[in-house]
Amino acid sequence: MKKQHLPSKVCVVCGRPFDWRKKWEKVWDEVKYCSEKCRKNKPKNLENI
Repeated sequence: MKKQHLPSKVCVVCGRPFDWRKKWEKVWDEVKYCSEKCRKNKPKNLENI
């Protein structure tokens, strides 16, 4: 798959777009955060999203 055709999402914490990564291949539907930093700094009201 060419880089320009990779799926992307927007981080629910910082609002930045991020692209699909090979390590997320099996869990892409569950990925919400662009980085470990955003995952650790998520607001309390986003825990159940």
